Amino acid sequence: MLGNEREKIRHLLVIKDLRGRRTVPLRETTYSLGRHPANTIILASRSVSMQHAILLRVTVPETDQYGFQIIDGNYKGKGSTNGLFINGAKCFSHNLRNGDTIAFGSNQAQAKYYAISNISEQAFSESFDVEDLSGFLSEQASPANPFQTLAIDPGFEAASESALARLASFPELIPNPIIEMDFEGIVTYLNPAAALKFPNLRKVGTQHPILAGLLNTVKNLEKNSFVREVEVGTEVFEQSVLYLPESDLIRTFIIRDITEQKQATAELRQRDRLLQAVAEAANYLLGEMNYETGIDRALALLGEAAQADRAYLFQNHLHPATGEIAVSLRFEWTQSLIESTHHHWQNQPYQASGLARWHAVLSSGQSISGLTSEFSVAEQEFLIRDGIQSLLLVPLRLENECWGYLGLADCNFERHWSKHEESTLLTMAASIIGARQRQQVEEKIRYQALHDLLTGLPNRLLFSELLSKTLPNATRNGESLAVIFLDLDRFKVINDTLGHTLGDQLLKSLAQRLQDLLRGGDTIARWGGDEFTILLPRVLDIEEVTQVAYRILQTLEDPFHLQGHELYVTASLGIALLDNNSPDAETLIQHADAALYYAKDKGRNNYQFYSVSLSAKNPELLTLEKSLRYALERKEFALFYQPRINIATGEITGMEALLRWQHPEMGLVAPSVFIPLVEESGLIISIGEWVLRTACIQNKIWQDAGLPPITIAVNLSLKQFRQPKLVEIIATVLEQTGLEPRFLELEIMETTAIEDLNFTRTVLENLKQMGVYISIDDFGTGHSSLSRLQLLPLHNLKIDQSFVKDFKPDSKVAHIIQAIVTLGHSLGLKLTAEGVETEEQLEFLKSIKCEEVQGYLFYRPLSVLKATEILESKRPTL
Repeated sequence: MLGNEREKIRHLLVIKDLRGRRTVPLRETTYSLGRHPANTIILASRSVSMQHAILLRVTVPETDQYGFQIIDGNYKGKGSTNGLFINGAKCFSHNLRNGDTIAFGSNQAQAKYYAISNISEQAFSESFDVEDLSGFLSEQASPANPFQTLAIDPGFEAASESALARLASFPELIPNPIIEMDFEGIVTYLNPAAALKFPNLRKVGTQHPILAGLLNTVKNLEKNSFVREVEVGTEVFEQSVLYLPESDLIRTFIIRDITEQKQATAELRQRDRLLQAVAEAANYLLGEMNYETGIDRALALLGEAAQADRAYLFQNHLHPATGEIAVSLRFEWTQSLIESTHHHWQNQPYQASGLARWHAVLSSGQSISGLTSEFSVAEQEFLIRDGIQSLLLVPLRLENECWGYLGLADCNFERHWSKHEESTLLTMAASIIGARQRQQVEEKIRYQALHDLLTGLPNRLLFSELLSKTLPNATRNGESLAVIFLDLDRFKVINDTLGHTLGDQLLKSLAQRLQDLLRGGDTIARWGGDEFTILLPRVLDIEEVTQVAYRILQTLEDPFHLQGHELYVTASLGIALLDNNSPDAETLIQHADAALYYAKDKGRNNYQFYSVSLSAKNPELLTLEKSLRYALERKEFALFYQPRINIATGEITGMEALLRWQHPEMGLVAPSVFIPLVEESGLIISIGEWVLRTACIQNKIWQDAGLPPITIAVNLSLKQFRQPKLVEIIATVLEQTGLEPRFLELEIMETTAIEDLNFTRTVLENLKQMGVYISIDDFGTGHSSLSRLQLLPLHNLKIDQSFVKDFKPDSKVAHIIQAIVTLGHSLGLKLTAEGVETEEQLEFLKSIKCEEVQGYLFYRPLSVLKATEILESKRPTL
């Protein structure tokens, strides 16, 4: 290294003027000399021009060495006033040699030039301050290597005109590398910047990236110039190439270093890929009904966009054997040639596995990022086993706890993860947690929709579903099954005398006692009130059913001890067996119900099997069904209207049309009695159209009377909704009544909406385009989820009154109602709560931002006259 330092040629200019003597080391490519303070080297003499001369660094041809050329005048080509003298001779330009004396107009301002080698950097620096420079340099010379001066090729001076022609464009001054090459591939010229930037270019020649391929490219050029990008090691340059046909030379000019630009562009593309992946994954997680499928797809999008080898999701949990905190791999995506590590990462205890630091850091909300070599020895064992060279982990936080973590791994490179990649992973983690929370809420909603809130037993919907699923297996295996309907005898007396709280406790205790005595595989459900249903699958002998019924009655002989009371209760049981008389779920339940009432008629506290003789229909129901067929033409039907109230303003925003039947002999028939008969008899189509038309006419009458405009809500049953010409019928009714579609709201049951989603979507899209509003009625009682309902063009969601009725502060019901409202709002739906009867219910609904309510707290269903009076009272006063 010291030898190379001494071989280096160093350049000095010793100046003497009116300010005295000083030494200037020449290290830059160009210097301006003159009297003006803006010059690089300032000369103190009146004989010196403002800018007297230019000193240029010039590369010596065929070498990597350089010398200096001095030119009279300024950069614009204007000569000095008093001239430039080299060794006493006036000249315009001169290639300086060691020992040359330069006079600037007169002897008042002179300089001496030295080009020296075989001297250390320290001695060179010391030379700046010595008086006798020639003597100092002689003393510092090595005796074995005598003092040398720069030997200039004689041809260099002769070529000064071509050199000056080149200098006209100042290639020696420009900091950008300039290279010339002839058609033999020989480098004919390097400017100082090129020699400095690419020191081995002459040696490597056409194999160097800067020159590679130029000869062939230039031969096929249509034009004499082009621009290309070239990579030299880790750097990228924008290179201009010019073919000079008159001299058969190729001149290349490095326009700029675009390494950082390329890196920035690559980073921006990577960011765009990651952002797009996060957006797509978020949409997929929102729309996908299956949580597991959504996570798999999200990890695939993330891994591909991040160009990682693994993307995975770990979940924290208690170890099944020891109960300590552990972690398991739940979801994993890998590149095609990367093996899965799923089996390695199951039930790994943090402490015992040496991963306690991971749990501590991630639980604090921080990320973990680094090369495998930077991790602890224990942590490295896991990473090396999985072939991981670098890892990035971010926490998954659920309800302020570290639920798990999300990770990216690179198995091929020691990759330094960027802040943007980390923030992208955190964003993805938030989306995944959001999907997890939604899944939990939907699971709760579904559980509540299919289970009894009091006892936790399956409700009638789930029981019917289980029964329908069990029937095919029984038929296929040649087995029977039994349905038992159980009703507590005189339960109402306990409720009325001891209170509903104790009655509820009794029902819970009864449910637990019945569960304890049933066989494995049997199902008990709360049908409603004090009624329970029991499903006994795989019945081979009727005696099995008899034994179960007997045990139920026997277990009730023991008293219930509740709140200091000793309660004795009995029950009546009706049993139906799967056979030719009871071949399906609906018939089995009806026949078990019929047998139950037969048991009650037999004195209660017994069980009865269904027989065909019990099928005789209630004569009163037969009379009602017959009367229904004439009720429409006899104008026995009427519509009542229940107002819908905006919670925030207290204003009436709509009316729900409710059908009532005034029987000439029986009086007002309860809807719960005649509506099922209307459905069963097929009269629902004609009666439903009458309801629709009458409601639209009445709303138009109110509008024409100048009353505040409101929407009128009409319920559509399943049969109505499924009729082929529903959209045409509604369009016709609106046209004939003159009511604008935006003032009509159609309500369909949740079960109706999801029975055939494609059919439902088509019908609702047509109605939406017409301008009609669509509501889901009694939400929460069916099998649907908001993920499925979001596929439909809905406007409003009506929370079933059973939830409102069972509301208690801080209860499960309150959380379910709040979840429905929150998710409904996230889908852009308005929420209406039905059955509001108390101020407490109203305040709760207001606090969770439910928009509208219906219920007895405000209005019962009103006749046309009463409804009109109410609307009249709300008319704005002038």
